[in-house]
Formats: sequence, structure tokens, C-alpha cells
Amino acid sequence: MTAASPTPELMRQLRAQADSQAEDARPRRLPVPPGLAGLLPDAGLRPGSAYTLDTAGVLLLALLAEPSRAGSWCGAVGLPELGAEAAGQAGVALDRLVLVPAPGRRWLSVVAALAEVLSVIAVHPGNAVSPADAARLAARLRDRGAALLVVGEWPRAEAALRVDAPRWSGVGAGHGHLTGREATLTITSRRDPRPRSARLLLPGADGRLNVVAPLAPAAGRLRAVG
Repeated sequence: MTAASPTPELMRQLRAQADSQAEDARPRRLPVPPGLAGLLPDAGLRPGSAYTLDTAGVLLLALLAEPSRAGSWCGAVGLPELGAEAAGQAGVALDRLVLVPAPGRRWLSVVAALAEVLSVIAVHPGNAVSPADAARLAARLRDRGAALLVVGEWPRAEAALRVDAPRWSGVGAGHGHLTGREATLTITSRRDPRPRSARLLLPGADGRLNVVAPLAPAAGRLRAVG
């Protein structure tokens, strides 16, 4: 299967499906990979909230894959490097994925429209977002039970996810193939500013996110969670 494009007919179908769901059936949180649940303030993605990532890649795909496997529709706006093949390998259900690689200047309007029908939307903003626009979009996300994953900056984000200290494996003394990348993920929450970190495989040998180990506290600032 290939990823769906947001045609008017698809939008009508998704809106009808979303409207048919009862208010109390909407999730209080959207699932994340098990290794990330202990790092996020709500052990998942809270509807109505935005989460910032310093880069697109395996982490972003993993955050899309878990809700997708649970039956949610997901989308990506302004991320032409995010292809259907890579998304499928990461576990994203391609028949429930909407890709808008080049939304142009009206990217915020595209995100707002998709927020009516999708549960998780990843976006690379085309320009800075005002706090007022972010608040209006948050209200729509909250009303529809959806969450936003932002590659870049976003006003009053619920949490910031940063990946650093990467180390690749699989290459010997000048030969071989790269089989995995180990890196440190640090999450800082707006409600709990104490950073939480873990060492992850991004990706592991299976192409997906895997936890190596939580990190011990450093100088009283980091809290080990798992």
C-alpha cells in the first residue's frame, strides 16, 4: 500500500469517521513506544499538546508508528524526506497515513484541517508560529483528541525531545555495513523541567527504536527512568 494524499473525498471520509466517534471514546493519551512511556510526562502523547523534536528520523517515525498500530490515522506535513517506504519499515500503517510533503505557505491551514480528522500530525513549520495561532490549533487538537509532533520550535510545547551523542555500529576496520545507531534521548517537559534521558537504538538492527538503558542522574539534574 502507499500513503494516502489528503484529497477532498478522503477528508470527507475521515471527517465522517471522526464525527461518528463518541466524545468519551476519545483517548486520554495516545500510545508511544514502551521505552519512551517512562520519559514522557503522561506516559504517552496528550491530546491537544505539541511535542518538539530537534530532527526528523527514526524517533519521529516511532512516535507515529505506535498510534498507527493502535488504529489511529497519522499525517506528516512539510516533511518531504519522510517517505512511505521508511514509514512502513518503522511500523506505520500506510493505509492510515496522510503525507503532504509540500504544503507551501498555507502549511498551518493544512495542519488545522488535518487536525479535524487525524490523531497524530507531524509537521516541519514553514515559518515561525505566533502564540495566538498555536493556542487556536491546540484548542482544535484538544477538541478532536489529536496531538502534534513538531520538527523545530513551537510556542508552549508540552515537551522537547532531543537526540545527541550518536554512535553507529556494524562497520569494522574500514569495512562492513551500518546495522544500528545508538544515541541519547533527552526529554524536557514544560510541567516537569527536570530532564529525563535514556540510551536508545535509533534504529536497532530491525530498523526500529529500541531501549538500551536509562541513564543515571548526572549532577542531580537527570533522573533515571525506564
